[in-house]
Amino acid sequence: MPDSSRPRRGPTSKADFEVLAEFRYQLRKYLRFSEDVTQREGVTPLQYQLLLQIRGYPGRQWATVAELAERLQAKHHGVVALVSRCEELGLVRRVSSASDLRKVEVHLTDAGEAMVLHLAQLHRAELLALQGRFVVPDLAATEAALPPR
Repeated sequence: MPDSSRPRRGPTSKADFEVLAEFRYQLRKYLRFSEDVTQREGVTPLQYQLLLQIRGYPGRQWATVAELAERLQAKHHGVVALVSRCEELGLVRRVSSASDLRKVEVHLTDAGEAMVLHLAQLHRAELLALQGRFVVPDLAATEAALPPR
């Protein structure tokens, strides 16, 4: 059975490489913006990502450590350490789950809420400025135009 996670074909032309390189360049520019703006505001990019995932968690205003680990694509113990650092900064607080004492809910404090709101506004403005320049390449169209193997 073929592995569906592997692409059928890799880049085959100079144009394919240029499209992929341009996408990575635009992505890196946005990430660099994020690194600069978060550090200027006194948090790390990863701390901002944690705050953003808590605030943006679907259906509620908090998330468990396990949920945050998934959303950040990080190891559980790494997220525990990240939450501890954010807690020391007064940005989050831990709350034992009322329904399952094995789980810990991570909530934003007022300071964390203010920080994520400010940073999200800056990131949103940057994304709006990038509209039309930051485009996900349509690699499926390129692949469809190739002759079959």
